[in-house]
Amino acid sequence: MKNRLFYFIPYSLWLILFVGAPIVLMLGESFLSISHHFTLANYQDFLGSGTYLQMTFNSVWYAFLITLITLIVSFPTALFLSNLKYKQFWLLLIILPTWINLLLKTYAFIGLLSKDGSINHFIELLGFAPQQLLFTEASFVLVAAYIEIPFMILPIFNSINEIDRSLINASYDLGATKWQTFRRVILPLSADGIRAGIQAVFIPSLSLFMITRLIGGNRVITLGTAIEEHFLVTQNWGLGSTIGVVLIIAMIITMALTRERKKRGRK
Repeated sequence: MKNRLFYFIPYSLWLILFVGAPIVLMLGESFLSISHHFTLANYQDFLGSGTYLQMTFNSVWYAFLITLITLIVSFPTALFLSNLKYKQFWLLLIILPTWINLLLKTYAFIGLLSKDGSINHFIELLGFAPQQLLFTEASFVLVAAYIEIPFMILPIFNSINEIDRSLINASYDLGATKWQTFRRVILPLSADGIRAGIQAVFIPSLSLFMITRLIGGNRVITLGTAIEEHFLVTQNWGLGSTIGVVLIIAMIITMALTRERKKRGRK
């Protein structure tokens, strides 16, 4: 009992100081005006503004696209890795880019996608004129999906790797095709990993702001960009905190929609 308490105390302090306290401070700040008086105007401005509602839609839409692309790429990759001999080694190579600073990776893509970048130089060698690849919605989604892919692959790989191979072999023995085995055995048993991957990608993608600035430019405006603007430029912390609260609510809804649903009668 004492050992459990010993591990529980630091974890609880960490949650209180670095999760609970910031959320409470943000919630309290959202009810304050620039002059630090209690007000509901921040929520009225947010809900009554078509601009902020459009930003909310953009944030959800871009997060959905990024999650969809990473899922389409990650599931076949994780399935392929799980069948390799040295799968842990290849998985490590995929995870390695996450050790590199996010800002460095973003600037690397600026060098690739800019007018004088490597991709446009290759296009010129093929005889085509240079294209405007940077500061577009497509480039933003591409870069964000690349950065988030390892966080989708890892939980899916773990769930597939834990599937009992005898179940797959039994499916083949009973006459099922590869597609039927995938649809009725592999996919349902890896559902927990898919849900975890969606949470790990969709939730951070809702609040992206640095990539939107550096890669998307002024073409991509999301709630994360608005929060940065209000905290660093306009100094309207109340409205910035209000948008932060909206994002937290959106994240809670995402977690609720992707949580594991226990079947009736299951203990």
